[in-house]
Formats: sequence, structure tokens, C-alpha cells
Amino acid sequence: MEFNPCVKHQLIRKIAREFSENEIKPQVAELDRDARFPHDIIEKMKPLNFFGLQAPKHLGGAGLDSISYAIVVEEVSRVSAALGLCVTVHNSVGIYPILKFGTQEQIERFVPAMAAGDSIGAFCLTEANAGSDAGGVETTARKVQDGYVIDGTKIFVTNGGVAGTILVFAVTEDEKKSANVFIVEDDRPGFSVGEIEDLCGMRANPVSSLFFEDCRVPDENLLGKSGQGLKIGLTGLDTGRIGIAAQALGIAQAAFEDSVAYAKERQQFNQPISRFQTIQNYLADMATQIDAARLLVYRAADYKDRNLPFSAQASMAKLYCSDTARKVTDMAVQIHGGYGYSKEYDVERYFRDAKVTQIYEGTSEVQRMVIARNILTQPS
Repeated sequence: MEFNPCVKHQLIRKIAREFSENEIKPQVAELDRDARFPHDIIEKMKPLNFFGLQAPKHLGGAGLDSISYAIVVEEVSRVSAALGLCVTVHNSVGIYPILKFGTQEQIERFVPAMAAGDSIGAFCLTEANAGSDAGGVETTARKVQDGYVIDGTKIFVTNGGVAGTILVFAVTEDEKKSANVFIVEDDRPGFSVGEIEDLCGMRANPVSSLFFEDCRVPDENLLGKSGQGLKIGLTGLDTGRIGIAAQALGIAQAAFEDSVAYAKERQQFNQPISRFQTIQNYLADMATQIDAARLLVYRAADYKDRNLPFSAQASMAKLYCSDTARKVTDMAVQIHGGYGYSKEYDVERYFRDAKVTQIYEGTSEVQRMVIARNILTQPS
């Protein structure tokens, strides 16, 4: 087993870090304060293939492995978790289900624009009465001649305010009440975007409600076979959890780096606080948890690339990384003291951003359910 990154992964990290430091960091505090989605930065991301990380090269993507994908998400999230969220959701639950379950016509029709970053992807599952309970979805798709008519409301949709290609989880109105996923373009009549949510963290990502009122899509926009909706959704979420784990890892890494620098500079009792045993204990715990988290992310990514079952591994990575992000950012604020509670320091933003990683793409409680189910169904 090789624990050292190869030259390719080192280069990808270098490119992603330099871009994030040079292009995102100068605006990051303003973006968070104003809850503004930076279209100018998105345009600069496009030539780097951040929106087609794992899409095949012949479709305009980078054709990278899952560890490379995780590295890019981590490095972007290290500077801006909100933009890291945009990248991971677009690549994982946006493009990946189309590549995995789509027809050749669907792949050629939708993926090139998405891989180029010209059409941002989103996945719509959550509703007012259906969050973790996918079986409680109330959005319907009524079969009509040559297509379907979708009616319903989705809430807390990541990338919702800017999405051009939306995967919608809906129940067909037939005897079987089949769950399906439909590809909906943002210019379809009957589709509209609600107000952007005023959130605690991830404020530069345009999370919103999406409305479908007599929204008609053709038969060819049904993703996969009829009744495959739950399978498609769960497969997309497994992949998405690797990305959210990497995002949480990036947040934790940023908080740790800032804490080390602050501890060396901050003077108390005529010495830097880094000399105090309590601060050293904090830093040691942070470093250990971050290293463990990174290994869990890479293991899940490696399982996926080797076509091994990776659902439990993705859930373990997402569970541990999100918990680590919350704990590390909490310690970072404590190390910074009163300054850590001030918006003048980035750790305050890290602290706010970290919490939601324990909620979306399946709460921590759901991750434990997935892991336990995998354990209990394994042969003795």
C-alpha cells in the first residue's frame, strides 16, 4: 500500500492550491459577507477543468481519478468551502449519475456543457416533508404523450440559483408509484427558482428552492430505466459523500494551518501561546484527526476507482471528516480566543461552514445507519 502521493497528485494539488490562493482568497471574505456567487471566478475555473474533473476527455472533461477529484475539492474548500461545495455537487451528483445511468444520447447531449462549466449541475431530492426519507418524496411526474409533467417543490438545493442542468427525484403517478430521476433544463416552461437562502455558512453558494409547476419534459429526459430513481439517487449520494468528506477535510486543514500560525505569533505571559501545553495538545489532536480523515477519503476514492463496493467507505469518510471539521474548527476558535469569534479572522467562517457538512448529503445519523447496515449484512 502506497501512502505517498504520486507526482500527478502532487501536481494537481499544486495547481488547485495556487488557483485558490491567487484567484479565490482575495475575494473570499467579501463573498461570504455578501452571500455572492462569484461568476468571475467560475469563468477562471473553466479552463482548469474543475467542472469536468472525472468526465471523459472526449466529452471535454479531465478524465481524472477519484483521488484527484478529492484533492481538488479539498484545496478549493480550504480557501472557500462554498465554492468547493459548488464543484463537488456539480461533479458528483450532477454529472456522475448521467455518466453512470444515462443513454449515449443523454451523455452526449448534457455532459459536454456541464464538463465545460457552461451548465452547472444540481440534484433535487430534499423536500419540506422528505429529507433523509427518500420514500417520502411528494414531487410527482405524470406520464403524458411523449413525456412527463413534473409538479412539486424542492428545497435547500445546492447550486440551485445558478443550475442549468437539474436532476429531479420524483414519483410517477402510476400503480407502482415508481421513483425516478428526470433531467430538467433551466429553460423548461414551468421551472422557476426561489429566493436564495440566507444561510449560516457556505454563503457564497446559491442554495435555493426550485419549483416545478406543470413542467413538461420529454421521454428522453428520464434518467435510467423507469423505477431506478432510488438506485440512481443512492449511487449519486455515495459519490457525493466522498466529495463532501474532501470538502470538510479542506475546512479542517485551513483551520489547522491558521491555528498553527496564530499560536506561534500570539504572545501571552511574555511567550508565544504555542509553548503552552494546552495549545500543543489542541494542535496535536487537530493534526492527528486531519491525517486520519484524509486517509479515509483516499480509501473511499480508491475503492470507487477499483470498482469495489464503496458505500460504507464513503459514509465512514463523510462521517469522520465532517465530525473532524466541526471539532477542529471549534478548537481553532478556542486557540484564537476572542479573535476567533470575530469576522476579522477566517476561523470564524470555517466554524460556520463546518457544521453543515454533518447535515447535507445525508446527516451523520444517516451515515451511521449506512455503515451499520453494511456491517450487519456482511457474511459472518
